[in-house]
Amino acid sequence: MKAAVVATAGGAVPEDRDFHDPEAGEGRRIVDLVATAIHPVVRAKASGGHYSSTGQFPLVPGVDAVARTADGTLVYTGDVEEPWGTFAERMAVSMALPLPGGTDPVAVAAGMNPGMSSWMPLTGHVDEHRTPDTVMILGVTGAAGGLAVQNAQALGVPRIIGVGRGADDLMRVAGLGAETVHIVGSKEADAAAIGAALDGKAPDLVLDFLWGSAAESAFQALADIPGGATSYVEIGGAAGEQATVPASLLRSRPFRLSGSGIGSFDMRRYVHQVSTYVQLIADGKVKVDAQAYPLSRVGEAWTAPAGPRPVLIAG
Repeated sequence: MKAAVVATAGGAVPEDRDFHDPEAGEGRRIVDLVATAIHPVVRAKASGGHYSSTGQFPLVPGVDAVARTADGTLVYTGDVEEPWGTFAERMAVSMALPLPGGTDPVAVAAGMNPGMSSWMPLTGHVDEHRTPDTVMILGVTGAAGGLAVQNAQALGVPRIIGVGRGADDLMRVAGLGAETVHIVGSKEADAAAIGAALDGKAPDLVLDFLWGSAAESAFQALADIPGGATSYVEIGGAAGEQATVPASLLRSRPFRLSGSGIGSFDMRRYVHQVSTYVQLIADGKVKVDAQAYPLSRVGEAWTAPAGPRPVLIAG
């Protein structure tokens, strides 16, 4: 079959090549590709540097997809065993959730991975406590950050604070309904900017797509606000894999630090929320910015400049 193939670790661009067909083991079935997106996690796994990488090469990248079953049903799927991935004409899958009629498969392929990264902690907070009064999003100008703003709105969050860089990008985020905070990379200055936006009231929930020094600025700003319970969820590490957490912050208030990743979820809740989120996309309640490329043009899609999420389609 035709597939996008990465020959070795280290960040090589996938090539359009022939690859051996997947094997449908127990509990799996073969489905045909419709659409699959190039997410940051896909790039990280393809480089061999992601925490979930197995080190098997050559491999077919891709973590999730919209596919067609033998009876023609469109499904959202993933959980493909390496060295196979979703960047291929066919894949062997265990999960296959039917899409509502009329759903745009490109939007689902582009939106599910980045959208679920914030949907899971947002709905988990609602389930455990209530709808948060204030959600702060670090790294709001990325695709996942923009979807996090829309997700918070869909859940009825009254106040959304988006923290990020770039005046034009922050203006776009403001158009989605978030208050914005412009950070510049100086820990002290960024802490002051975040603190000014919070204005003495700790957020109920922080969604952090940056970590690193940006998280340290947020911790400093939060430590200067007396009281207030905060759940802080680390989702991505775009600003660095390490961040120092002040002991005083942990001791001075109810402060919960956790992560959002596929290894951190109760899979039964995850599957239930996947169905809910597919419906949100189908209903147009969250908008996904995507650009489609044929699977054979994977190299062009992989190296495309920052912008709409690249999606590979069959054909």
